[in-house]
Amino acid sequence: MDIYIFNHDYLYELENLTRVFFPNDKITVLPCNCVEDMKPPFLYTAVTENKIEARFCSGEFDKNYFCEFTAENTELELMTLVFKLYTEYTGYTPVWGLLTGVRPIKLMRRLKEEMSEEKAKEYFLDKLLVSKEKTELACVTEKNERKILELSKRNSFSLYISIPFCPSRCSYCSFVSQSVEKAKHLVDIYLELLVKELKETAGIVSQLGLNLETVYVGGGTPTTLSAEQLKLLLDTVNSSFDTSKCREFTVEAGRPDTITEDKLIAILKGGADRISVNPQTLNDSVLETIGRRHTAAQAIEAFKLARAVGVGHINMDLIAGLPGDTLESYKNTLDGICNLDPESITVHTLSMKKSSGLTSQGKQILKQEGLVAAEMLQYTKDKLSSLGYNPYYLYRQSRMVGNLENVGWAKNGFESSYNVFVMDETHTILGCGAGAVTKLKEYGTDRLERIFNFKYPYEYNTRFDEIIERKKGIIDFYSKYF
Repeated sequence: MDIYIFNHDYLYELENLTRVFFPNDKITVLPCNCVEDMKPPFLYTAVTENKIEARFCSGEFDKNYFCEFTAENTELELMTLVFKLYTEYTGYTPVWGLLTGVRPIKLMRRLKEEMSEEKAKEYFLDKLLVSKEKTELACVTEKNERKILELSKRNSFSLYISIPFCPSRCSYCSFVSQSVEKAKHLVDIYLELLVKELKETAGIVSQLGLNLETVYVGGGTPTTLSAEQLKLLLDTVNSSFDTSKCREFTVEAGRPDTITEDKLIAILKGGADRISVNPQTLNDSVLETIGRRHTAAQAIEAFKLARAVGVGHINMDLIAGLPGDTLESYKNTLDGICNLDPESITVHTLSMKKSSGLTSQGKQILKQEGLVAAEMLQYTKDKLSSLGYNPYYLYRQSRMVGNLENVGWAKNGFESSYNVFVMDETHTILGCGAGAVTKLKEYGTDRLERIFNFKYPYEYNTRFDEIIERKKGIIDFYSKYF
């Protein structure tokens, strides 16, 4: 698909909207001032002082739409014309309308503050063309998020710790994680350096007088570490940082085949009060398809073990739209998870990232799969709402099956503050470990600066001094804006 543009710079927006309708196409954006040499399929867009124009031609379908130029809403008017062309051609109306961004809840919040709740909902429906169901979901989620956001203060921050190792790489995964079998020789030195980075970061935190709100140990799969290694890591956090006011401490146990009693005990003794057990599905054939080396029974046993050891807040992750999963088997999964009665459940929609194994194998996003995934999410909403779970955070990703969303559901009082803080970009997130990103937030503004750690464990291990040097940017940021 070629996108031609004349006299405007909405390249990024057009490419993202086009990908919603044509997720498997290669998209090229080109400048152009005429349509004579264009070969279908193509989209031609132009902005002049008199009008805004969009034309889509596939060969058998060739249509133009125009509207008067308005300097205030040029982008919105152009995207609306393109949306109209694409929906007519494909017969598909995306439930999130014109929205292609990651954070629709953040937009809903801003609109509520600028207008009112009713006006914000009207804007979602009438201007952004979001469906009634997703508009209501965004509105309810925003209300639940707001209660958590109000907990963050001027000097608040959260700590993210990356353990970029997994027992095997799932076919849908695009994160920087390595099979622990292949990277075993890196783990010991990685952990040694991670401890040093945590101590260095804690010294900066103490110097700046920042207040630790939440800790999240993620990855990868942190429980690929041994119980002794987990103890060392968590003891370092507790001895280096002031955790006395910490509201939440999560260790993402993740893969059921890595969860053992001694690891769970180490996690609890280390101060963590929340873990995730992430089966993704309770369909064994789907688990095998996506490269998970555990069964549904192991996931259930891991949950029961965590409960028996004394974990009081267990989150479980599921994915809608996995290859080979049907609506009935997904319902069986969700019903089985609900029977375990976890405090929170996070339901993702499959995202076909470029670097995932599924994409490299030639897997494509099909319209029928999107429709099934939408039914899965509708069943999720109905089921979890009836059991007292509420949506408390929501985000979206590019190349999602059905152009849908990821939603965190929780019982009252069991919402994850970290998930809300990081997704809303509420306050500073200090990241430690390979692939971690420090996000420095100026309180009360949209100003955000990032400091990146090296992605891969071997880079982290061999170029560690450069990472420590970059940490000085935290002090520089706070000296400028605080």
